[in-house]
Amino acid sequence: MDRKELLGTLKRIVIKVGTSTLTKEDGNLNIDKINKLVREISLLSNNGYEVVLVTSGAVGAGMGRLKMSERPKTLTEKQAVAAVGQVALTHLYQNLFSEYNKIIAQFLLTKADFSDRNRYLNARNVSLNLLKKGIIPVVNENDAVVADEIKVGDNDTLSALVAGLIDADLLIILSDIEGLYNKNPQKYDDAKLIKLVGKIDEDVKKMAGMEGSKFGTGGMYTKIIAAEMATKIGTNLVIASGSEPENINKIVNYELVGTLFVKSNKRIKSKKYWLAYGTNKNGNIYIDSGAEKAIISGNSLLPVGVKKIEGKFEKGTVVQILNSKGNVIAKGISNYSSDEINIIRGYKSDEIENVLGYKYDDNVIHIDNLTIL
Repeated sequence: MDRKELLGTLKRIVIKVGTSTLTKEDGNLNIDKINKLVREISLLSNNGYEVVLVTSGAVGAGMGRLKMSERPKTLTEKQAVAAVGQVALTHLYQNLFSEYNKIIAQFLLTKADFSDRNRYLNARNVSLNLLKKGIIPVVNENDAVVADEIKVGDNDTLSALVAGLIDADLLIILSDIEGLYNKNPQKYDDAKLIKLVGKIDEDVKKMAGMEGSKFGTGGMYTKIIAAEMATKIGTNLVIASGSEPENINKIVNYELVGTLFVKSNKRIKSKKYWLAYGTNKNGNIYIDSGAEKAIISGNSLLPVGVKKIEGKFEKGTVVQILNSKGNVIAKGISNYSSDEINIIRGYKSDEIENVLGYKYDDNVIHIDNLTIL
């Protein structure tokens, strides 16, 4: 099967560019490279594609602007450098895209924007509205204010979240490497580029052991995780070299560039994708083997299968579900608070009202609000 058959009709595309693609060795922005990137994206947009750009480079740009040779080590310093770099990066994008008569919109996001369902839906609606108008959203994590508890972590993951947010057909991740190799090409001359990955398993993840570049945060492993995320929501993903921005249109035109990760045939629903990847951890529910089998078989979580609770949370909170071995197997929206579950755990559903004095639902977590990881 060739690329065209695998990718199908393409309409909505997310393009993620890493710091290594946008900056020179000293951290300064590579204006010539960015101009080529903007030209390729503008060409796609002019040809009727809806395009979102997920860009790294704020910290790298700030480092160059401030003439720093090493990446900032403290959170406060990183935030300050990002605040400087974000202005330079956005101003440059605006000027360059305007030369191709394209309008951009800036989106600065954190994990909190994905975790909160209302903010998530608002970001989705705004993004789709911008795309409908032919405007190119330029997305980056809000590094100037982000802290660990609201941090997505890296822009590879962010791009996969954005792909799910807008139901993208294709996610292109441009990096400082041509794609996934069977071994590290920086160490082994006989390393071979893998053109196609149909399933992401542990062997694929083991191939991705290379570290990131000097100014970036994401290595190949984060890209594999992004691919795992994107393919579950029904988005094909290609990792390719950003040294040649022309690769963007080559990929869209079905040329054999980079590594293609094929979307899953069993696409999970948007809400379940949000549950799996967009939400923060707010509590843990440990279950027995019987409840684990029931969930894997597509059933809801009943109170009788709950063994213990960790953390304090309210009704309507997204929580993790762990099996008897302590492995996270699912996430879901709880129908009861942690205090209530502690009271009803181990009881049958028809006993909840007698034990608790009232009953919201027969299930601790309904299958419609639960996703297996």
